[in-house]
Order: sequence, then C-alpha cells, then structure tokens
Amino acid sequence: MKMPMKIETKMFAPCGMNCMVCYKHCHTKKIKQHCGGCMVESKGKPEHCRKCKIKDCVQSKGLTYCYECIDFPCKLIKNLEKRYNKRYNESLIENSRIVMQKGIPHLMKAHIQKYTCLQCGGIVSLHDKVCTECGKETN
Repeated sequence: MKMPMKIETKMFAPCGMNCMVCYKHCHTKKIKQHCGGCMVESKGKPEHCRKCKIKDCVQSKGLTYCYECIDFPCKLIKNLEKRYNKRYNESLIENSRIVMQKGIPHLMKAHIQKYTCLQCGGIVSLHDKVCTECGKETN
C-alpha cells in the first residue's frame, strides 16, 4: 500500500495513534485483512482493539478524542504512552497535543513524511518498521 498524499482524519484514534501506520491497517504480508481504523467496526481488528478500554471510555463520555477529556492524560493513556515510548519511540500524548494545537491534518502531514518508505513510497508500519510495498525493514 502506497502512502497517500493525504491521510483522512478518521484514521486518528482517540488515544493519539495514527491508524494509517498501525501494523493492522498497513496490511503487510503478515496480516491477511487490514483494519479500517480504530473507530470503524472491522473484522480485521485484533481482539485487543475491538475491546479497547480507551475507545469505550471516550464513547461513554460522548467525546471523540481523549484530549477532549478534563482528565487527559489519564491512567489508561499514561500506561499506553509508556509502552509506545519504549517499544516504538512514539508519543501518543504528544500526537494528541499537536492535534489540540494545530489540528489532525497537521499531524497527519508530518506522519506522511515520517512513515513513508524512502525506497518505494510505501507505508512503513510504526509497529514493525516494515514497508507495505517493498517489505524492507527500516529504522
């Protein structure tokens, strides 16, 4: 899958994740069916995404994103943040703060540059650092 020129705002998850660069959406050889994004019902989602406590929390409060909540960043987000910082060198809290200040299109534009394979223009998965097009692993 090639990186599009524009990433749709529906691909921004409540927690601050860019679903476009999630390994489940990227649809690499390891993944048989891609996910349509956090807020879209999809058979391609892993169970932990379908049962996401963060998504359930946001929906129960009538919000769209965690950063809209007065408790942001809450314990759920802070725990996820620790894992994403350690494993993937990505800050979901920082992503959310960028969106709060500059909007989703601004973050997505930056992620197009950050997660596009320099070799072929494919999408590089945040989780496994593999390009969807050429299969090359990046750093």
